[in-house]
Amino acid sequence: MTSPSSLSLKKIYSGKVRDLYEIDDKRMLMVATDRLSAFDVILAEPIPEKGKILTAISNFWFDKLAQLVPNHFTGDKVEDVVPAEELPLVEGRAVVAKRLKPVAVEAIVRGYIVGSGWKEYQRSGTVCGIQLPAGLKEAAKLPQPIFTPSTKAAVGDHDENISFEQCEGIIGKELAAKVRDTSIALYSAAVAYAATRGIIIADTKFEFG
Repeated sequence: MTSPSSLSLKKIYSGKVRDLYEIDDKRMLMVATDRLSAFDVILAEPIPEKGKILTAISNFWFDKLAQLVPNHFTGDKVEDVVPAEELPLVEGRAVVAKRLKPVAVEAIVRGYIVGSGWKEYQRSGTVCGIQLPAGLKEAAKLPQPIFTPSTKAAVGDHDENISFEQCEGIIGKELAAKVRDTSIALYSAAVAYAATRGIIIADTKFEFG
């Protein structure tokens, strides 16, 4: 399912993976499609049932971390806002969410030196302006998690890593500090839980509103 085109709700936004539909001025329906996005590009072939799996994983973590920060769930059931005949289109892949103003940066936390962070470290010994110890090997665990924000690009454009100072310039010092501290707390809690299941979370991204 690349997009539930038959929904009677008005579509207000289509992202790389999720579509948003208007319920009222305070709520929207967030639908995870089967579209696949990699390197900020939407690939041609969807993955069947991917949206359902993505929704289940996301819902698990929102529930697990709810005591640390409020989330965007309203508590309303999907079946209360979607006509019965349309429910099969969004079953297992939709949530009712608050309509919030997005914070204009992506909040990335890294606990290991991999991916784009590793590439930057090889060039400069830093990640997003943060000086790291010399001699680290790819996928090495960092002494402590680091906050490495990026821009929030429009669909089709590329997010760019930025320094914390640049982040402050975009959203203000007070909010930048709150986003950083909350992101690191969320990552640390998720890492601790995942470790009990034999899983390493190398890095992750949060978005706030």
